[in-house]
Amino acid sequence: MSNVYIQEPPTTGKILMKTSVGDIEIELWAKETPKACRNFIQLCMENYYDNTIFHRVVKGFIVQGGDPTGTGEGGESIYGSPFKDEFHTRLRFCRRGLLAMANADKDDNGSQFFFTFAATPELQNKHTIFGKVIGETLYNMLKLEEALVDENDRPIYPQKILKTEILNNPFVDISPRIESKKKSDVKETKKEKKAGVKNFKLLSFGEEAEEDEEESAILNKQLNNKAKSAHDRLSDPKLSSQPVIDNTEPPNKKLKECDDVDSESDNNTFQSSETIAAIAKEKTEITERIKNKLKGGKKTSDSKETEPTKVTNNDNVEEEEEYYFGKERYEERKRKMNAIKKEIRDLKRTVQNEKKEKEADKKLEDDKQEQKRKQSEILKDYLQTQEEYKKAKQKIPAKGKTREDFTLNLLNKFKNKLQDTKECTKGNGNTTKEEESKDDGDDELWMAHILHCKEKAPVLAKDASTKDDDWFEIYDPRNPLNKRRRGETTNGSRDSKKDRYHSRRK
Repeated sequence: MSNVYIQEPPTTGKILMKTSVGDIEIELWAKETPKACRNFIQLCMENYYDNTIFHRVVKGFIVQGGDPTGTGEGGESIYGSPFKDEFHTRLRFCRRGLLAMANADKDDNGSQFFFTFAATPELQNKHTIFGKVIGETLYNMLKLEEALVDENDRPIYPQKILKTEILNNPFVDISPRIESKKKSDVKETKKEKKAGVKNFKLLSFGEEAEEDEEESAILNKQLNNKAKSAHDRLSDPKLSSQPVIDNTEPPNKKLKECDDVDSESDNNTFQSSETIAAIAKEKTEITERIKNKLKGGKKTSDSKETEPTKVTNNDNVEEEEEYYFGKERYEERKRKMNAIKKEIRDLKRTVQNEKKEKEADKKLEDDKQEQKRKQSEILKDYLQTQEEYKKAKQKIPAKGKTREDFTLNLLNKFKNKLQDTKECTKGNGNTTKEEESKDDGDDELWMAHILHCKEKAPVLAKDASTKDDDWFEIYDPRNPLNKRRRGETTNGSRDSKKDRYHSRRK
């Protein structure tokens, strides 16, 4: 089985198919069969296979699905027409769990597909293999074979594809052609309610009720279906339909006149003169605090002294302190100022960094120049000698007869130079110590040097008492002389003495 996986090419796409028998994970060969995989992924993205059935089950062979009609004759491809088959030499119907396109004839592929329950070599080069079932979900796919079928291989209780999910999409350019409508976007049609018709003829007091109904209908039209009171309905002269307070006045005017109305009314039991004074005092303190905050100064000592000792509503006071007139404008100005400061700091930092980088680059350049200068001084002599050798090499002719003549000429010159040097040394006598101490750069000095070897007479025997520098000492601890020196007496020597004694007696 491992040999099969080695022969198959690697997969590049992955789909999760949720069915009524469990999840089925599918991997796709998108590189080998691009048309079939693109068609399958596009249809999965558009929820084309959702709630479709497996309409054909052949035991030990295949299970087929992908037809939205459920008849086996429907289904369309994304290309608008059937697309061609895609065969690959490394994809073969040699095992179970393979996913292939279902077709009625050659190059007649649509949306239908099938899974294999076993090896099906008779389908080779007839259907496009474009995927395989992986992992333990293979056993969920095999459960589809357990369905009861009729004589036409149609399941009596067909299994369903509930949903498909794209886990890995190798085609980035694919997008759904028709967006699925969300439930929230679908507007439910509201049923129109029929207005009921009252039949007053059935009542004993039908005429009076009918008159009251007409009056109420007229009032509804006048008041635009607002709530009505006894002032509106009854014709009592004591009950007036006009409001006591005019609502048409602006709200600011009402707030200004509120204090005067409350102070003038004798029946007002909610506020007294002391509470009014406390409210006025609190208003003045709030205005002073707002002014101090706008100026940016601290609270004055007078405002601290006039602070109320008891506050009835702490939450309201905190809210008033947090918010003041022009707070948004002040915060916006402060934010802009902080942004400008930050920009200035960043500019300074960048200028300093650029300055440091320039200094570092300048220092590095100076170091390089100094190093080059030192190297030039060191290599000056070397380059000079190298140039001399190059010039001498250029004088050497190319291979051939001229090269051979040139070499023989050089050899004759060297011989003549040696001969002249020997004659000069013989005429001047032996070289002095001063001449020997000359530098090695003098080429003629080594030519005049004569090698004298030390003559050694043959030696028949060496004196052990005299040790030269080339003396090689041999020490054998088993030697009897060395044993006597150490004060040892061996059994071998005793036995030898006894043998010599017995031999003499004999």
